[in-house]
Amino acid sequence: MSTIDIRELNEHIQRESSFVDLITMEMNKVIVGQKAMVEKLLIGLLANGHILLEGVPGLAKTLAIKSLAGTISAQFSRIQFTPDLLPADLLGTLIYSQKKEEFVVKKGPIFANFILADEINRAPAKVQSALLEAMQERQVTIGESTYKLDEPFLVMATQNPIEQEGTYPLPEAQVDRFLMKVVISYPTQDEEKRILRQHLAAEYPTVSPVIRPEDILRARAVVKEVYIDEKIENYITDIVFATRYPQKYQLDKYEGMISYGASPRASINLALASQAYAFIKRRGYVIPEDVRAVCHDVLRHRIGLTYEAEAENITSPDIINDILNQVEVP
Repeated sequence: MSTIDIRELNEHIQRESSFVDLITMEMNKVIVGQKAMVEKLLIGLLANGHILLEGVPGLAKTLAIKSLAGTISAQFSRIQFTPDLLPADLLGTLIYSQKKEEFVVKKGPIFANFILADEINRAPAKVQSALLEAMQERQVTIGESTYKLDEPFLVMATQNPIEQEGTYPLPEAQVDRFLMKVVISYPTQDEEKRILRQHLAAEYPTVSPVIRPEDILRARAVVKEVYIDEKIENYITDIVFATRYPQKYQLDKYEGMISYGASPRASINLALASQAYAFIKRRGYVIPEDVRAVCHDVLRHRIGLTYEAEAENITSPDIINDILNQVEVP
């Protein structure tokens, strides 16, 4: 790609990405701190992928996606996952209409643009798989008919890491369907003080719609235009291959620690998330820093650890850190 092309692409992306600031400003009215979480939600939205959020209760996970849906005049559905939830409660079902003397479809809460699957690990496997099928196929089957889901379609699932009683952990193959797994931590003391003041104020701030769903669909097409050089492609595949064959990258200490490495879906998602990150940063091309910025969230849930690794307190973020330090940066 010539320098003139890159310059044109840069200008084009700067024009097209101007709405990112509008969304961020609206989100900042309601959400204090958690800048990384807001950024990751935008990446999921622009890269057409779903996000799994993990954090203790009360860290504004629900508020974040509700606010994001509020900034885009789009439909929002919140589904509280419980052990007695059935797939029909999620997708919808056929109901007999006496007036029409036939079965009619009653669509479930999955038919919205933004879905908040709250505490996804509280529901049994058949409900989880019904949601994950809808996420993957972007369609739902009720009775004998198949219905397409509206675009944009973003699922943000939350899981609580502290309570293990009465939870059904997501199988690895299903967790892989999430573009990113974002782990949220506590706010700083100053941020907590601002949260306190916000809640004690006479009026709680609200977000206003600043863009339309069709703007998001157009932005997604533009994100795909963000230029990825072959050197960056090699960098991405090197990182992913290092999770599968650590000894080839002088990471011999992890031999026998990784039960399975990241799948090809990880390479695709790493590239898509890097493009979306570059777009948010108003740039027309991907640089190694973009890949590094999204790497932890894209790979965190895609590396399987053996019992030996768990016994030695080795975590997937440790492995990712060492891979990023070891793999040569272009």
